[in-house]
Amino acid sequence: MIAERGVSLVAVDEAHCISQWGQDFRPSYLKIAAFVSSLPRRPVLAAFTATATAQVQEDIVRQLLLREPERVVTGFDRPNLFFDVQRPKNKLAVLAALLEERRAKSGIVYCATRSGVEKVCGELNARGFSAARYHAGLSEEERRENQDDFQFDRRQIMVATNAFGMGIDKSNVGFVIHYNMPKNLESYYQEAGRAGRDGEPADCILLYGPGDVSTAKILLDRSGSGGEGEGLPHQLDMQRLQSMVDYCKTDACLRGRILAYFGQNHETHCGNCGNCCGCFSEVDITVPAQMLLSCVRRVKDRLGYYVGASLIVQVLRGGHGRRIKELGLDGLTTYGLMAGEPQESLRAYLDCLEAKGYVYTDPEHSTLRLTAPAGNVLFRGERVSMLTRVERRHAPLGGRKKASSAAPEEGGLFSALKAERTRLARQEGVPPYIIFSNAALAGMVEKLPRTVEEFLEVSGVGQVKAQRYGEAFLAVIASYLHTEEEPS
Repeated sequence: MIAERGVSLVAVDEAHCISQWGQDFRPSYLKIAAFVSSLPRRPVLAAFTATATAQVQEDIVRQLLLREPERVVTGFDRPNLFFDVQRPKNKLAVLAALLEERRAKSGIVYCATRSGVEKVCGELNARGFSAARYHAGLSEEERRENQDDFQFDRRQIMVATNAFGMGIDKSNVGFVIHYNMPKNLESYYQEAGRAGRDGEPADCILLYGPGDVSTAKILLDRSGSGGEGEGLPHQLDMQRLQSMVDYCKTDACLRGRILAYFGQNHETHCGNCGNCCGCFSEVDITVPAQMLLSCVRRVKDRLGYYVGASLIVQVLRGGHGRRIKELGLDGLTTYGLMAGEPQESLRAYLDCLEAKGYVYTDPEHSTLRLTAPAGNVLFRGERVSMLTRVERRHAPLGGRKKASSAAPEEGGLFSALKAERTRLARQEGVPPYIIFSNAALAGMVEKLPRTVEEFLEVSGVGQVKAQRYGEAFLAVIASYLHTEEEPS
């Protein structure tokens, strides 16, 4: 049918899915080039993606048989997004605190599993938040109903797996919080990037815990690939997972880590992420570093193979687990050497050593291994320092973008304009932000237009919307000004 009709353009969306180097490889995409070649006349072929490394871009060109394509790379940076990674002891408590600070904002909480969605959504509703759930285990009817509730601002928070988001174009998402670490940076940036699509400041916060790595590996093993298809080399999955873990552990600029991953040049400090904005103190950890590295080395010498970080921590803290005794690790000179140190401190030291390249975690077997530079610390007097956060703040509300009337206080004219927007949205059966974004309403509060000409000067107001909604919103503004000008 298509061959008979004639095709002028074939557009491939989510084009990274055609590449085995991409995070979401789908074998069905490999059939696209053959389909295009089968047409009587070759149409223009366009490919679009928001998450393609340089390697994936080259693979897209090759797999789609693109002919001297014109490349347009608009850049991966989203300056209005504030990035932060937190490592809470109690994720649920920290999540609740973050959401409490954002009661007036709409946002998404991503969980790695369906059971996680059920637990978190139930807890949030029990605490008085307006939350809906979304995962592949729900009926199509409930998924559609919950999605509409979120889209139309009837529910403030969507708690979901990564099944939620594709095709969602809700511009007024003020925050995206990851309750668990995603499997790769491509997925994280795609999901986090659903915040702030109206250009307003928004927060992207990742709550990281060591158990997230194990969960991600289980999910990768279950899927057999990075996406819905088969055949993506497991090694690539592990490499991408390690890049995600490195992002969670770094004390460098978080935005810089993301942009570097996608091959984009960037400043050393962005000034708009948790690491750049945090208050840090430099601490010398040479002695504990030597103890940790020595323990890794001595366990390897005793057993003939490396073990995971958890066992190293147990040995140093003088643990009495059965495995330690069975392996004879309680006889090492490093056994109990750091018995007085909290487990969290040892984990932080190890993360620092890994970030600095003295050790690395084998992604395939989760074993902690020494690198050549470790010898400089153990035998040649090299000092090791660690940055510790003196003040651990929650991510700022809506990032650190310059404050303006784009974020006016609730009440007064802004609330009146929102009420009018809600009335019109219900009347037309569309989400409120389709009428006007919060930024546009804030612009009206700032400029206080009295005529259609002045109304058109508000950012976000065009000819069509001015003609359709101008009279209603100008009436609200006029009423407000009349009330304000009346003598008290």
